[in-house]
Amino acid sequence: MKKIINTPNAPAPIGPYNQAVLSGNTLYISGQIPMEPTSGELVQGDIKKETQQSMENLKAILTAAGASFSHVVKATIFVKDMHQFAEINEVYTTYFDAETAPARETVEVANLPKFVNVEISMIAVL
Repeated sequence: MKKIINTPNAPAPIGPYNQAVLSGNTLYISGQIPMEPTSGELVQGDIKKETQQSMENLKAILTAAGASFSHVVKATIFVKDMHQFAEINEVYTTYFDAETAPARETVEVANLPKFVNVEISMIAVL
């Protein structure tokens, strides 16, 4: 059985998908881009701010599912420019304790939705 998770505190999906799906005790969160949820405006021009907005969107979805970053077991970061990895990681690191940080990969891609610079998805176990 699956339960659909959607919250107005994160951007509405821009395609035929949901913000997250809870299947059993596993939460699959769709990739979040740096879009401000209430205005729909993209945060652009500063990769740290872009990463922070993506992480805040993920936080809102985790909260709506009754979870937190401590429940995250896997994260995937998609970036347009791997040269920005250190700045992205600087922000990302503030959301996790080093001892309980999830598994993760970071992948450089040619383009992302709405041509943003970063998109992050996560899997959490509740």
